[in-house]
Amino acid sequence: MTDSPRTILDCIGKTSILPLRAIVPASSARVLLKLESENSTGSMKDRMALAIIEAAETSGRLAPGGSVVEYTGGSTGVSLALICAVKKHPLYIVSSDAFSKEKLDHMRLLGATLQLVPSEDGRMTEKLTKDMIEAARVVAAETGAFWVDQMNNRDQLAAYHEMAEEIWVQTGGQIDGFVQIVGTAASVRGLAQTLRARNQSITIAAVEPAESAVLSGGRSGAHKIDGVGAGYVVPLWRSGIADRIERVTTDEATEMALRLAREEGLFAGVSTGANVVAALRLAEELGSNATVVTVMVDTGMKYLHTYGSRTKNAGTSMGAAT
Repeated sequence: MTDSPRTILDCIGKTSILPLRAIVPASSARVLLKLESENSTGSMKDRMALAIIEAAETSGRLAPGGSVVEYTGGSTGVSLALICAVKKHPLYIVSSDAFSKEKLDHMRLLGATLQLVPSEDGRMTEKLTKDMIEAARVVAAETGAFWVDQMNNRDQLAAYHEMAEEIWVQTGGQIDGFVQIVGTAASVRGLAQTLRARNQSITIAAVEPAESAVLSGGRSGAHKIDGVGAGYVVPLWRSGIADRIERVTTDEATEMALRLAREEGLFAGVSTGANVVAALRLAEELGSNATVVTVMVDTGMKYLHTYGSRTKNAGTSMGAAT
């Protein structure tokens, strides 16, 4: 078959979109979830990692067999590890004990070398973000490796333009609102650019941790939503990207992620929970004739340890047969 994938990298993108049913009130807009968990490592970040590495190879910044270095909260690192394994680029990752054990193990299993920067009680903070960036900069300077530098790298925007085109086709252009959480800001920026080019009236809502709501004028703080909420206004952010910014707490995001699993059968990460909390707010405001799209950023299989303490008493046990 001519359309058969040649490598696992050909399986990135073209993900499904699914309506939420159980958790959306009848009076609210329809809420559609873009299932980025279908990507090769179970994460939306596969798209941006592939775009960045291929752009660097094409431009000559990354030679065949050349080394790659990056700082990451986990998902970007796993995506880079997969791509570098296939393309035979040694990969050096700077991460932290603040992020899920599953992600760190996954990177190692795919061949990455890890340096872990200690966190404050396992929480994401501005200091941790900047410490990780500096550690990666030092590695790149000392080794000559290609530094991905996702906070500043605009090569990734092309991946999100393509993702937006998928959403436009899948919805038949019937989309009134789009909701996405902010990490590097590349995904919400790239998606918003393309969706607005199609329809200027689409409401774009950015999401950030309520505990560190710097984009909406709040104070920098600590939270436990992996891979987002850097604690400062990130370089790729632009004030005109979003029509509104929604603040969602770690607890709200985690509880919604667990509700998605129990009520919709969708096992997602905490950032997806934050997306859905904000999407439901927008859906309620827009009303039953509208359509809101948000993103299942990654699979919950990356967060089994994170969810462990919350699920000890979940569900019921089968008693002995009588």
